[in-house]
Amino acid sequence: MSANNSPSGELKRGLKNRHIQLIALGGAIGTGLFLGSAGVLKSAGPSMILGYAICGFIAFMIMRQLGEMIVEEPVAGSFSHFAHKYWGGFAGFLSGWNCWILYILVGMSELTAVGKYVHYWWPEIPTWVSAAAFFVLINVINLANVKVFGEAEFWFAIIKVVAIVGMIALGSYLLVSGTGGPQASVTNLWEHGGFFPHGVGGLVMAMAIIMFSFGGLEMLGFTAAEADQPRTVIPKAINQVIYRILIFYIGALVVLLSLTPWDSLLVTLNASGDAYSGSPFVQVFSMLGSNTAAHILNFVVLTAALSVYNSGTYCNSRMLLGMAEQGDAPAVLAKIDKRGVPVRSILASAAVTLVAVLMNYWIPQHALELLMSLVVATLVINWAMISFSHLKFRQHMNRTGQVPLFKALWYPYGNYVCLAFVVFILGIMLLIPGIQISVYAIPVWVAFMWVCYVLKNKRKALADLSAVSSLNN
Repeated sequence: MSANNSPSGELKRGLKNRHIQLIALGGAIGTGLFLGSAGVLKSAGPSMILGYAICGFIAFMIMRQLGEMIVEEPVAGSFSHFAHKYWGGFAGFLSGWNCWILYILVGMSELTAVGKYVHYWWPEIPTWVSAAAFFVLINVINLANVKVFGEAEFWFAIIKVVAIVGMIALGSYLLVSGTGGPQASVTNLWEHGGFFPHGVGGLVMAMAIIMFSFGGLEMLGFTAAEADQPRTVIPKAINQVIYRILIFYIGALVVLLSLTPWDSLLVTLNASGDAYSGSPFVQVFSMLGSNTAAHILNFVVLTAALSVYNSGTYCNSRMLLGMAEQGDAPAVLAKIDKRGVPVRSILASAAVTLVAVLMNYWIPQHALELLMSLVVATLVINWAMISFSHLKFRQHMNRTGQVPLFKALWYPYGNYVCLAFVVFILGIMLLIPGIQISVYAIPVWVAFMWVCYVLKNKRKALADLSAVSSLNN
């Protein structure tokens, strides 16, 4: 239905093609690239470029699998819907709540990063203060109608695109013209210990952190119920993901690591005692003496964090809405106001995200690393469930003789590759002392979800029995 004739109490298709394209981009560029790359640099050195390329391609394959399903059925809460319909009740229940927790954690991570970016200008402001201020701003945007959200995300993403293209252009000019100084050279990619300064093992150990960077691409699935012409704009947006990864991740990192030796950059980043205290992109231009470029980039990375949190807030509310409609979340969360805004779902997600402000008050130096590891743990479950749900979906399509309009890559072997990669990431995480707890938390989380699912079904059965008894009486 159009935005103009949609009745009260329904989501409205207020997101146009330009909104969808930029929302897809907004999920791809955030803290994982601008701040998380600092931790990856320490472990992998220049070989991080290869790591981002590998994880980016796996993410693209997952996106194509999700895209095939949402083009056929553009509904709210897509993750949970497909797992529920083609895999089973518990799969849908787990998928929905896991995805909700994932984007809660992503939002917490981005708010934490915001505090670190603000420190670049005003180091005296505590990270929790910045997190609280921007927490309020983003939720106010989402409580307006979907067009306001779409416009905000469009301009957030435009700033990122223009700035990253400008950074790549400026960095390339400094390299080609020689004005970047004697240390600026593409040879920095293989000198100073080689392309793999810590061996292939160093890159392998960094893959879990790299995976965090791509934990927002699936956000596109949530726009389906409010997208104008979803069967046209969503495939287009997904197919452009691979080019965005090549340009914005690989291109930016190649230029960044060419401008200054990676080990010198690492020394600067570690000077504060916190590897995640600042963005490598900002630090490089500061080291080159380009303060104006550094200030502009710091504004951009701040905008990027807000963009991902903005998208995550939107996704969470739509996930809760979708789950409430199918009975996997409290029915009260299915309420939509006359403007087409699921206010209760937004406020419920916001209440949990407030924990990020408390974490930045209690453990400001460790909050980001802990949140990033928890994001990866939930992302692993999320990607695995998307890939497996797609296998079930395609089996159903084949049995009923239907041909998908937008096919995933290399079915079914592409699915097996993605699932194997997920297991590989879990194995890596078990070897890293700081984030092992995230892997151990996965079976506890799944067991907790199973208990909740059983209790939900028992309560529903009792309610149905009570309803039947009332009718008989």
